[in-house]
Amino acid sequence: MSFLVAIVGLALLVLIHESGHFFAARAVGMTPRKFYLGFGQPLVKRVRNGVEYGIGAFPLGGYVKIPGMSRPEPGALATMLRGDAAQANKAEIAQLDAALERGDEEGARTALEELRPVLGDTRAWQELEGGLAPDAYWRQATWRRLVAIGAGPAVNVLFAVILFTVVFMVAKETNQSTNRVAAVVPNTPAAAAGLQGGDTIVQIAGKPVHPAKMADQIRATHGRPFTLVVDRNGKRVTIPHVAARREQGAYRIGIEIEGKLGPGESFPGAVRDAGKEVWFEVRGTVVAIVDLFRAEHTNQLSGPVGIVRVEAGAWRQGLREFFAILGSISLALGLFNLLPVLPFDGGYIGMALIEKVRGRTFGQGVYLRYMVIGLGLVMVIAYFSFRNDLGFGG
Repeated sequence: MSFLVAIVGLALLVLIHESGHFFAARAVGMTPRKFYLGFGQPLVKRVRNGVEYGIGAFPLGGYVKIPGMSRPEPGALATMLRGDAAQANKAEIAQLDAALERGDEEGARTALEELRPVLGDTRAWQELEGGLAPDAYWRQATWRRLVAIGAGPAVNVLFAVILFTVVFMVAKETNQSTNRVAAVVPNTPAAAAGLQGGDTIVQIAGKPVHPAKMADQIRATHGRPFTLVVDRNGKRVTIPHVAARREQGAYRIGIEIEGKLGPGESFPGAVRDAGKEVWFEVRGTVVAIVDLFRAEHTNQLSGPVGIVRVEAGAWRQGLREFFAILGSISLALGLFNLLPVLPFDGGYIGMALIEKVRGRTFGQGVYLRYMVIGLGLVMVIAYFSFRNDLGFGG
């Protein structure tokens, strides 16, 4: 049950991110052609008012297809078509390319329309049709493009604020420390040693635990292996060979300690504290993203499997903890999408600003070359994420 709820929670975060793009694009005059949860072949789909809605076979994200994300260039259609189709329509494609070369978009649309009877069902034709459409993304004013792209991350941040507000209205942690583990961070020494959420730490390196000084006791080990004794469901469990890892200037094992809860706050107070929590986590997420480019921190990456595990653990602890984790993941998703490389939202935002200064949009070829860099980064991140999710992290 907990894993099903976690999967639904992750799907919800993707849904609101893509909904931000979808509704913002429509609000500024661009009509998305597709709205999908997941990738790959559609399991279900439905076309309504010119928009195809569907669920893909691989539930790892989602996308909104806004037409014409880059300016079409001569040769684009011939490159995307299979050899036979390109050869059979050589004259019409040459006419289309000539219009694109002249910058005659109306003429290019007319030439493309003549190809509809034979190529209208191909992805190549549909891509170019979107690129030449009046509501194509690349044709829009810079502010419209920024609104459409920036809305996805913005909605994730707003959703995080809402969830944190609910968390603080339900109950607020006091300044009193406890020695009970709230959550174990994946791919950390604590996770490797088998520590679990709900464990109460009784001893660290043979010494009784004082809740207020527990972090100091762990730091004092200086990375040397030590033994933990925990109370787990009323039974004492000894966990040997735990070795803290140095991160951000301190030795840590990767646990979140449960605080004592007090009464919930009023709505204004909860909103204020939610804003503070967002700012605190934004700084932490930015540091974490920067750390990803250092080899020793790649074992902190988590993919969909790791995220679902964390959500499932939070759900088992209670609805408040689940909302808190969901808010943190939503915030991280929004910030991660602001990385300044394509195909991330931050890459499109950066390109829009550069094109504004340049006074002219880049052609499709520039976008494709820039996207190769971004896709390489995505593949590296995906490798380390799935490696860690499967328990092979260093």
